[in-house]
Amino acid sequence: MATGMALVLCMSTLRLKRPEAKYILWPRIDQKSCFKSMITAGFTPVIIENRLEGDELCTDLEALSNKIEELGAQNILCVMSTTSCFAPRVPDKLEEIATLCKTKDIPHIVNNAYGLQSSKCTHLLQQAARVGRLDAFVQSTDKNFMVPVGGSIIAGFDKEFVELIGKTYPGRASATPSMDLLITLLSLGSSGYKKLLADRKEMFEYLQHNLSVCAANAEERLLNTRGNPISMGITLSLENDSDGKLATEIGSMLFTRFVSGTRVVAPGKENTIGGYTFQNFGAHCNSYPTAYLTAAAAVGMTKADVDTFISRLTKVLAKVKGVKSETCGAVNDADPPIKDSETTSSRLQGDGHE
Repeated sequence: MATGMALVLCMSTLRLKRPEAKYILWPRIDQKSCFKSMITAGFTPVIIENRLEGDELCTDLEALSNKIEELGAQNILCVMSTTSCFAPRVPDKLEEIATLCKTKDIPHIVNNAYGLQSSKCTHLLQQAARVGRLDAFVQSTDKNFMVPVGGSIIAGFDKEFVELIGKTYPGRASATPSMDLLITLLSLGSSGYKKLLADRKEMFEYLQHNLSVCAANAEERLLNTRGNPISMGITLSLENDSDGKLATEIGSMLFTRFVSGTRVVAPGKENTIGGYTFQNFGAHCNSYPTAYLTAAAAVGMTKADVDTFISRLTKVLAKVKGVKSETCGAVNDADPPIKDSETTSSRLQGDGHE
């Protein structure tokens, strides 16, 4: 199963321990999969809006604590937090949430979809388990190991609970995701995978620098989201674009240039999921101050991928803003040839099935 259904399995297992509970407290993260998982599991999501701190959207611990007092701990199945997410959202404050869950005796599930490739995210998990309560965390195999979509890993620090989750699964599962992962790990070896993780950190810094230069030359700026170790974003302050159509057109222009991993978020978008309506969906809050574009440095990314992306983004921004492309920090004047359909799109880490 992919990440969303694996989260459903975790929540279904918790129901055995807390049969009367019906609420899940969820610090808002605008990814459809994790939200739909709570509804599919038969629970009522309670959305905790994020707090804006500078450019970053962070966990509102006060609102989370107040909601626990309001609903009663015994009525809450779990808190579902998130480590890996698209900027300007940063990872939840896992240590504080874990401490609160331990104090209130509330289970804690973590959506760690992209997080295995980030040492910062794995450190947050380790610390949360050390100081508080963390029952299970779920991560995607395709996002962290470059295998085909369709698998996930459910892990935790309590062996008995993880085994109970496995026993809750009805029937048999396909062996394909396990085989894909096994073949990949045997091919890479421990040293090979560790090198990929080290290279990803270098690519994050390389992408961040080049994206910052590109943004500055287009009279935009890189969002200051230091708490996010994978994703980053730049502002899109476009004239006469109050409805966000011009901003979203940038995403369309990039897509036609074979760059599909970026996200363009413009104010005003509304989305209804399972009967719940979200304002400004994609921005992780109701009213983020500016439209923006995000990109991410995922495992497997190379300098050639970054250069290709920056070159094409430069030309798109130049065309939209009416300036010469050479003033926008282009790496190359000509678009590099595409070796295959996934070269730029998959490694810029788009939403995928999430």
